[in-house]
Amino acid sequence: MTVATTFPKSPRHAKAALLFMDPATGHYAGFIKLQINPSQLTRRLKVQGAGAEGGDRSEAMRLTGPPVERIQVEAELDATDKLASPEDNEDAVASGLRPELAALESMVYPSSALLQENHERSMSGMLEILPVETPLILFGWGKNRLLPVRITELSVTEEAFDQELNPIRAKVTLGMQVLSVNDLPYDHRGATMYLTHHRLIESLREKPGGVVPTRAAVRR
Repeated sequence: MTVATTFPKSPRHAKAALLFMDPATGHYAGFIKLQINPSQLTRRLKVQGAGAEGGDRSEAMRLTGPPVERIQVEAELDATDKLASPEDNEDAVASGLRPELAALESMVYPSSALLQENHERSMSGMLEILPVETPLILFGWGKNRLLPVRITELSVTEEAFDQELNPIRAKVTLGMQVLSVNDLPYDHRGATMYLTHHRLIESLREKPGGVVPTRAAVRR
């Protein structure tokens, strides 16, 4: 896994990645590229229908919005190769995988500076403290899947350690919820990116093997 401050232009082999975007400017603030592409990606789509079980039968075929999509991936991290060339990988020798794991964990932690600021505001008598807003996180899986997501779960299993007990091999389970137009304002950059993905799905279903009945066909 690598951590960088600029968006990778065109990697030779596509890598799964998490990207950080400033929603106000659209600029990328950094990315985390998974060292080894997960061998499995699980997607769960919860349909948003108007006709709940036992409800009005006239609403049974109506959709109230896009489905709630949840994604889970398991990634493997390994510092063994870096430790084999210690002169070129001083960070790995000193800390093992801790920098990579810290980069992942930073997605679910508010910054300590913002926590301190909120504390000072509360102590000064401010009645309402707004929750900390994080950068927009995008999950990239190949060139045709770039989705705005919220991290809902992060599980780390450290499996091997160096002499200083720094982890040198680990497995990470990452759970995400795709943010749709139900979660974000329509003028938010994340909503725009979601709609772009939605239109891509619609274009793919019209290709050979993915044709679905049109309204006109259904009427016939």
